[in-house]
Amino acid sequence: MHPMLNIAIRAARKAGNHIAKSYETPDNVQISQKGSNDFVTNVDREAEHFIIEIIRKSYPEHTIITEESGELLGKEDDIQWVIDPLDGTTNFTKRFPHFSVSIAVRVKGRTEVAVVYDPMRNELFSAVRGQGAQLNGYRLRGADARELDGAIVATGFPFKQKQHSVVFMNIMSKMFDSCADFRRTGSAALDLCYVAAGRVDAYYEIGLKPWDFLGGELIMREAGGIMTDFVGNHNYLASGNIVAGSPRIVKDILSVMREELSEALKR
Repeated sequence: MHPMLNIAIRAARKAGNHIAKSYETPDNVQISQKGSNDFVTNVDREAEHFIIEIIRKSYPEHTIITEESGELLGKEDDIQWVIDPLDGTTNFTKRFPHFSVSIAVRVKGRTEVAVVYDPMRNELFSAVRGQGAQLNGYRLRGADARELDGAIVATGFPFKQKQHSVVFMNIMSKMFDSCADFRRTGSAALDLCYVAAGRVDAYYEIGLKPWDFLGGELIMREAGGIMTDFVGNHNYLASGNIVAGSPRIVKDILSVMREELSEALKR
């Protein structure tokens, strides 16, 4: 096993176990608001602490980038651990049992290792670049759907960027003419892993942060999928606008989007 994958798994499981235990004691969960429709809990911060602690013991000089603490610079900035300790905080606070821990390791700007852990189902998705993706140790291959017609598409509403809501709804309405159905579950990391597992055929969303999708991206790619921004390019790390799935389905979704995109969403 890749040594950094081993540490990532250990960190994700420890954080996930803490989240699962906290889920059973909701009276101990303290919720605060970071911004419009954006929440954080003491459990997010505690899970993040566990992850950082485990990484620091093995790799004290690596840089760590987290949703809650920001960038913790190390002497080796070429190696970055990008962490979302609780992807799906709103689900967690509402006791909707669908959320995950996401960890990605990037080396010189390229993701090499990824782990996404769903503690409620005890499902551990993982990948090492060039070595495929796994779910609890079993090899993953994405869905074999070759077109948007009849596909199940996952998404997330732009609740933090409601200025894009009209465009988003127009795209969804137009896409619904072809696809079978939509799923909106509240964890981008798990949505991408579900593409990798063939549970959904594609995924798109507006305005994500790198820690939301970098772990899931590598797992999805290693299962045979691709990811682009809304115009088919690779600027999604900056824009946060992503389309993921098989090459053919991504092409179909981009075709649907093309006439509906605002200038802001073409960047």
